[in-house]
Amino acid sequence: MGKYFGTDGFRGEANVQLTANHAFQVGRYVGWYYGREHKAKIVIGKDTRRSSYMFEYALAAGLTASGADAYLLHVTTTPSVSYVVRTEDFDCGVMISASHNPFYDNGIKLLNGNGQKIEAEVEARIEAYLDGRLEELPYATREDIGRTVDFASGRNRYIGHLISIPSCDFKNIKIGLDCSNGSSSAIAKSVFDALRAKTYVINDEPDGTNINRNCGSTHIEVLQKYVIDHGLDVGFAYDGDADRCIAVDHKGNIIDGDKIMYVCGKYLKSQGKLKGNTVVTTVMSNMGLYKALEREGINYEQTAVGDKYVAENMMENDYSIGGEQSGHIIFSRYAATGDGILTSLMLMEACVEQKATLCDLAKEMKVYPQILRNVRVADKKTARENPAVVKAVEDVARALGTDGRILVRESGTEPLIRVMVEAGTEDICAEHVNHVVQVMESEGLIVEG
Repeated sequence: MGKYFGTDGFRGEANVQLTANHAFQVGRYVGWYYGREHKAKIVIGKDTRRSSYMFEYALAAGLTASGADAYLLHVTTTPSVSYVVRTEDFDCGVMISASHNPFYDNGIKLLNGNGQKIEAEVEARIEAYLDGRLEELPYATREDIGRTVDFASGRNRYIGHLISIPSCDFKNIKIGLDCSNGSSSAIAKSVFDALRAKTYVINDEPDGTNINRNCGSTHIEVLQKYVIDHGLDVGFAYDGDADRCIAVDHKGNIIDGDKIMYVCGKYLKSQGKLKGNTVVTTVMSNMGLYKALEREGINYEQTAVGDKYVAENMMENDYSIGGEQSGHIIFSRYAATGDGILTSLMLMEACVEQKATLCDLAKEMKVYPQILRNVRVADKKTARENPAVVKAVEDVARALGTDGRILVRESGTEPLIRVMVEAGTEDICAEHVNHVVQVMESEGLIVEG
């Protein structure tokens, strides 16, 4: 990760770590970089945060000042930007969003011409420009100055794309949608209505400051209660930019990304559509997913944490499905990035075509208890490689055998070591996590946070 760009773009508090001037400069560089040999076309989407308008205009100003044409999708989802980039011959896409973060944060996500997260080397060049380590870029003049184009029609084409995907409709099925007062508020209901569902929507009235506030995929308890209180068949909760989805069955049980991958992976295999007979996960997926996949004769691969790494693995190996426990699920036949609304459509298709409830399909996967402790340390590398800590981790792994696992990794954004144990009971998890943390403490590696 670079100075500004992490695994999910350039993110920070609006006008603190991420300013309007940063957005202008990013636009300046991107417009110049993609416009060296032709007039660049860049498409921009944004979520419902108050600061998203400021960043949209700053980016558009930077792009057009460098000679690129900026096409505005307005309020839309991250996956819709990805779809439009790869199907409408754009050089690059920009999504203004901080995903599931609070409203006062924001971010700039850059997508390449394939609709995937932009290459690390391009991010590095942008960072060098932001830090003044490159020569100043020329301004476009006269007829070479770029245009700003209203492109709401691109979002409508994405909606049509989603509606065309399921092999069946959802007539009379009572479906709840928690739009997190975010991007999906402008899209999700129209998709399910077109597929003849009885659609019930909550948290679809964004005001610029209520995105993700006690709603959406990070506050799934809201949708759980709504589904039960209204006797719905299923519910889907999205995050601020709708690139992730967490589901709720009719009994109020949470169906997270791991269970979604199990249900959809098994369904795709039954349809002969699971390429490579493989599901791609990150190392944080629950052990129960792996045991369930093994039982069904399905292979799996693990990547580092981050849907970016899942997408790279899937692209390299032409796999059909992959994702994260948090609900970032990628269906490569239809999308190049995680798509919350698409994920809910694929889950619904699996239920309808198999004439089963989501509860029945998901309960086949047993979730192993998991405890995760975040430990603040002075130096992450020193703590992780400390001989006493390494031995403690090896001892735990040996004790768990095939009935559990331990994962110790560095946080990508904070001075933390994450210690995670999965096992048959929470007591066993707690015992082993505490043992490793106590060793770290006795070695003087932990600092007060």
